[in-house]
Amino acid sequence: MEWIATMQQAIAYMEEHLLEEINYEAVAGHVHTSSYEFHRAFSFLSGMTANTYIRNRRLSLAGREIVETDARITDIALKYGYDTPESFTKAFTRFHGVAPRYAREESARLVLFNPLVIKLSVEGGKSMDYRIVQIKAQKFLALARSFKNEIINDTENHDIPDFWVECHDRNLVEPLRKLRPEGKKDLYGLCTPTVEGEDSFEYGIGVLVDEETAGFDISAMEAAGYRIWDVKPGTYVVFDCIGEDGDCISDTWEKFYKEFLPQMGYTAESETDYEIYFERGRIGLFCELWIPVKKK
Repeated sequence: MEWIATMQQAIAYMEEHLLEEINYEAVAGHVHTSSYEFHRAFSFLSGMTANTYIRNRRLSLAGREIVETDARITDIALKYGYDTPESFTKAFTRFHGVAPRYAREESARLVLFNPLVIKLSVEGGKSMDYRIVQIKAQKFLALARSFKNEIINDTENHDIPDFWVECHDRNLVEPLRKLRPEGKKDLYGLCTPTVEGEDSFEYGIGVLVDEETAGFDISAMEAAGYRIWDVKPGTYVVFDCIGEDGDCISDTWEKFYKEFLPQMGYTAESETDYEIYFERGRIGLFCELWIPVKKK
């Protein structure tokens, strides 16, 4: 239940500071969680980012104030964090479907966005297959790039899928696969949280480096843009992502936060998580999702 309680604390903090300069990094600091992990957990538990929640709550309250008071629209815009009337009008119209100056008309319909309450809903009759695996230290050879935390669970963002396409189009993946033996040319999508205070994370496409990996010149590989990615020993929960595209990964992350963590006696660890795309995966399996955890 810790994540549920943490998110409720975060929501209470946002509600108390809606009229101040606040973003998800500040909220994460208040609940003593890395900005990366907070952003990911909040978005999967609530279906929106914390910044979106703050913006929607402000616009909802602004609409109510326009209707119920005679305050100048310019003053209301400043009160709810907008530097100019133009930026407020644009955001208000997009959210409510009507411009602020028309909102005071009796026929105007405004959007009500109430404070969020995150609850654990336990449903019977559904299975969530998983396995717990203890891993030793692992090493990968990967192509890595930094991405903004805000893209996590953003259905409109395609930066990471585009990164995969770019690496394939530029023939950067095949040199990695050639290092592995037939039947074990699996690709890994590596994702690591940033250090506290950072607004981005790294995502890498790589292959496992072990006794079965062909020898390579690390200096030459680094010069070509590849690097070694080390993963510490630890405990991982492993889920099968079943589907035809990356949506099944997001669905699995949502189940991890909403179902697995609240009920199974584990907490999330701030270490590398990864997807495995098997060369010879079974039918229907998009990838395996490996998430670092620790027992409470």
